[in-house]
Amino acid sequence: MPWLLIVLAIVAAAVLVRIYLKLRDIRAATSREDWDAKQIALLRSRGSDPFQPHDVDFFFGLPSEGACESMRRQLEGEGFSVDVKPVPEGVDQVMSLHARKALRLSVPDMQELSRRFGELARTHGGRYDGWTAGIVPRGPER
Repeated sequence: MPWLLIVLAIVAAAVLVRIYLKLRDIRAATSREDWDAKQIALLRSRGSDPFQPHDVDFFFGLPSEGACESMRRQLEGEGFSVDVKPVPEGVDQVMSLHARKALRLSVPDMQELSRRFGELARTHGGRYDGWTAGIVPRGPER
């Protein structure tokens, strides 16, 4: 009988750990999505025209030149301009990849790009560090 209690305790602990990990992943995804929405709202509040394409810069940290080259080929195939630089003080991420593309800034589209880029970076052993864009002023009213 005591072995049954031990097995049940182990199963319960495993279930609790799994629930915790799922909640942590959901919270991380939500905070990234919130960040994208806040960035776009900030640009709009500063007078940026959401209907005009913005030069959007995306940043990645990668562990090797091979990972950078693989991501470079993929992103350039999608129309991004890409440059790569070594990060001498980097420990795990010794390469920095910067990608740029003119895009219209919509919250769902940027959230999807951030989600996809996070997965892409993890696939190559790296991390996605986010994006930034400059202000594109609104044109004259018609």
